[in-house]
Amino acid sequence: MGRHGGEARDREQDRMVAAATILAIILVWSAVSGPLDRHGITSALFFTAAGLIVTTLAPGLLDIALESAVVERVAEVALALLLFSDAARLDLHALRHELGWPSRLLLIGLPLTMLAGVAVGTLVFPSVALASVFLLSTMLAPTDAALGQKVVSDTAVPARVRQALDVESGLNDGLAVPFFLVALEVANAELETGLTWAVASNMAAQIGWGLTAGLAAGILGGLLLRAGNKRTWVSSEWRQIMPLGVALLAYTVALMLGGSGFIAAFVGGMAFGSVSGAPGSIVTLFTEETGGFLAAATWIGFGALALTVAIPHITWQVFLYAALSLTLVRMVPVAIAFAGRRVSRPTVAFIGWFGPRGLASLVFALLAFERGVPEGEVVLTTVAVTVALSVGLHGLTSVPLVAAYHRWYAAHTSGYPAAAEAASATMPRRRRQFPDAGAT
Repeated sequence: MGRHGGEARDREQDRMVAAATILAIILVWSAVSGPLDRHGITSALFFTAAGLIVTTLAPGLLDIALESAVVERVAEVALALLLFSDAARLDLHALRHELGWPSRLLLIGLPLTMLAGVAVGTLVFPSVALASVFLLSTMLAPTDAALGQKVVSDTAVPARVRQALDVESGLNDGLAVPFFLVALEVANAELETGLTWAVASNMAAQIGWGLTAGLAAGILGGLLLRAGNKRTWVSSEWRQIMPLGVALLAYTVALMLGGSGFIAAFVGGMAFGSVSGAPGSIVTLFTEETGGFLAAATWIGFGALALTVAIPHITWQVFLYAALSLTLVRMVPVAIAFAGRRVSRPTVAFIGWFGPRGLASLVFALLAFERGVPEGEVVLTTVAVTVALSVGLHGLTSVPLVAAYHRWYAAHTSGYPAAAEAASATMPRRRRQFPDAGAT
């Protein structure tokens, strides 16, 4: 009894030390985030590097268990809150007339990216089962605009390009969920029906229940906030908390019904922003900050655990697949998606390059680790290496490539003002557009 009690106290102490270390790292980033972000050092890059460095120098400080359900849930909720807050800022009335580029990226680019990932995987990993390669491809298909935040927030980039990348990033992880779940079942030989029926039924359940939960929670929350605001019943602090509750309600109900919590969060955000009548960039500030805080903890854990676990298993094949996933596997489908649309090659290359792999891929990896997959060592290591490369490369290249693309765009549109890139597009207002509280 005493021995078991002592072990429990030791585990609790380890968790408290890990939590204190994570909080200290977040405080350091908070103090220096402005100048680092302007130079392309994103929060994901800083937190991943910090987790790796701390674990290397003092292995006991971040004693995080990969199999912990808490780790998985923190990452999932972080992604859901960020999707909700992004969607709540969208101007749906304007966006419905401007879906040309985002729809091509989602309906053509995303499926082709999965197919290209499978094709490359069979060549790079000839001994790995096709089902596991399919799983790997679905895990690395979604993009994460936050890893190249400057690209979607800097007005030097044409609004239409920023909008396409922003909307694509918001929707593609939810759309990839059914393919990922089916791939996970195929890899583990758990399917009781045919593959085509499995894909169709899983997609219907994930999207259908996700839409249902998102619309129900978003409309209900939006109507309540609208009515409360009209009668001045909602206090200022609870005006910030209501969207957080709506986001979590959409996510939770979707999971209860067997749908995608990520689709529910994004759809719930759109419904809430449309119905509430409140500026999404103001009322969702707390929701976004909460999601950012949870994402920070996830990235620190990724640097501390996933990279150190993956490093011993890295091979040249893993590194090659990761490099191809960030380049040809993404860029060729984007080029095909824009074929015949008179989009200039620099724009196609710019959009193709800035398809970072981030939080969604990590969440998929945690789910796959929990379920277990054949040849999981290769699959999970490849995901970790791909995300790590994306964190570094997309963050560090955002500043110089935005500047170079802006120079080309200015010269291009001066002689060709009717260029496809110059078409107007409505961007959601982001919290970074508000002046800093300490600015003078």
